[in-house]
Amino acid sequence: MASHRNSSETKASSEIKALKAILWVYIILCLIIAGLNFGYVSRATPEVAAFIAWLWGFYENWVKTSFIVIGSFLTLRIIGASGRTEMRKRNLTGFIVMALVVHIVGPILLDNQELYFFAMPLPWTTIPLQLMDPNTTFYLKYLPVFGLTGIALALAFYLLITIVVLVGTLLWGRRWQCATLCLFNGFASEVFDPVMPLLGTRKKLKARGLKLFAILRWLFLAVAIGFTVYWVLYLLGLPLANSETVAKIETYKYLAAELLMAMFFWVAFSGRGYCYYCPLGTVVGLLGKLVGQQITTNQSNCIQCGRCNVACPMTIDLKSRAATGRPVSELRCVGCGHCVDSCPTETLAYSTRFLEHFKSNNN
Repeated sequence: MASHRNSSETKASSEIKALKAILWVYIILCLIIAGLNFGYVSRATPEVAAFIAWLWGFYENWVKTSFIVIGSFLTLRIIGASGRTEMRKRNLTGFIVMALVVHIVGPILLDNQELYFFAMPLPWTTIPLQLMDPNTTFYLKYLPVFGLTGIALALAFYLLITIVVLVGTLLWGRRWQCATLCLFNGFASEVFDPVMPLLGTRKKLKARGLKLFAILRWLFLAVAIGFTVYWVLYLLGLPLANSETVAKIETYKYLAAELLMAMFFWVAFSGRGYCYYCPLGTVVGLLGKLVGQQITTNQSNCIQCGRCNVACPMTIDLKSRAATGRPVSELRCVGCGHCVDSCPTETLAYSTRFLEHFKSNNN
C-alpha cells in the first residue's frame, strides 16, 4: 500500500511540475513574442516584420491550443486524484472546443490567423469597431492582410461570437463566458489552476483588497464603455480627437493593465486576478444577476468544513451562507464550480432560472 501511495504521489508531483513548466513557457514566450509584435515590428524590415507576424500567429493559435489541450489533461489528472471533477471537466471541455474553433478551425476556414482578435465581445475591445472604418490605422494595417472579404468575414465571426456569448449568458449566466469560453484569462485560470500562483502560495483577498478590486471593476468598465462610445460616435461621423492616438491608448491599456497584469496574477496571486475587474466579466456578471445566477446551498446538509471557501478563486464566502441554506448570488462569481466539486456532501449546485426550469421539466 505504501509503495502504491508513493508511486501515486510521485506521478502527481511529476504532473504538477509538467503543468508548471508549460505555464512558465507560455508566459515567457508571450512576453517575448508580444514584445516583438507590438514593440519592434513597426521598425523592422518587411521580411522580419512578416516573420514576427507569422510567429505571433503561430504562437497564439497552435502553441496556445496545444498548451490548453495538454494542460487540461494534466489538470484533470491532478485534481481527479482528490475529489470530484464534474464541473471542471465541463469547463475544460468548453475551453478546448473554443480554442479549436477560434485558433485552429476558424483561421483555416477563413484564412485569417488573427481571428482571436474577434473572439471577445464589446466592451472588452473595440477592434471590430475600428475595422469598420477605412480611415483607421487598424483597417489600413490589416486590409493588405485580410482583404475586403477577409475583413467582412472577421466582422461576421465577431457578430456570431457576440450572439453566442449573449444568448449563452442569458441561459447559463456568467459561467458561460468566464468558465467555458474566455480565451484571454478564463482558460488559463482553469487549465493551470493547480499550479497558480507559480511563486508562493495562493492568496485570499481581505476586505480592503475586495473594495479596491470593486473600484477597479467599475473604473475599467467605465473606460471600456468610453472607448466603445468614442468609436461608435467616430463611425457616425462626429468630429472627435485623433483616432490614432485613441487606438494607441487602448493598445497600451491592453498590454499594461490587462495582458501583463493577468500574467502577474498568475505568477504571484491567483489565476482569476484579472477576472475581478474584467469589463466583459462585469457585463456578463450583471446579466448573470438578471437571469438568477446563484450557488444553491441546500441540496443536502452542510457540515461547515469550509472547503468551498478554500476552493473559490474569487474570495466568496459560501460557508456562512451554506450554514443556513441561503443561496449565494455574487456579481464577481465566475461560475467555475470549484466550490461545487469540492463539497463533500454535495450540498452546493450552480443554478440559473433557465437551468432550474430545465431541471424541473426533466424530473
